[in-house]
This record gives sequence, structure tokens and C-alpha cells, in this order.
Amino acid sequence: QVQLVESGGGLVQPGGSLRLSCAASGTIFGIYSMGWYRQAPGKQREMVATITNGGTANYGDSVKGRFTISRDNAKNTVHLQMTSLKPEDTAVYYCNGVAVFDQYWGQGTQVTVSS
Repeated sequence: QVQLVESGGGLVQPGGSLRLSCAASGTIFGIYSMGWYRQAPGKQREMVATITNGGTANYGDSVKGRFTISRDNAKNTVHLQMTSLKPEDTAVYYCNGVAVFDQYWGQGTQVTVSS
């Protein structure tokens, strides 16, 4: 079993920055990609950013140039540095881990961008 625990959400003003972290524990050797998804009220969950074990990153169009995903394989942790935040970035952010036969989700952390 895999556990993913997010941290770092909160309230930030437009234009501000936040850093989310996700720590993985348990049977994690099969995970080859980790990432962040978000879901705003009334909207579908969308991909924010993903990164493979080899470091290849992929970003959603709405966050390109503003968000950066990074991964510390030694610490089984993935981070999401968010800058130039906009009110439309407000959502619950979920950590995701993908293995060959399964995928895992964290409990989510709220990010609110508001003045």
C-alpha cells in the first residue's frame, strides 16, 4: 500500500507564491510517475504537473511558466512551486502516484488565491 501526504496549502494573495509538498511512504518502489492534480468547485479534476522517475516534467497549459514540479527520489518527495498565483488557481490540490497496475491519491490540500 502507498500513502501520499500533501502539505503546504493555504491562503495567498494574487501574484503570490506557495510551495506544495507530497511525501510518499509504503510500497513505493513501483511508482514511476508522480504529479499534482487540482479540482475547483463544480469543475472536473485537471492535471497540473507530472514528473517521471527520470525527471521528465509535463505541465497543464494553464500553469506553464508559473509552476515548477520537482522530485527528490531519495526522500520520496515531490514538490510543486507555484508563482504568480491567480484566483483561478484556487482549488484542492491532490498528489498522485502512478504505478504499473495502480495509481494512488493523497487526501488533498486547499489552495485559495484571494485578496
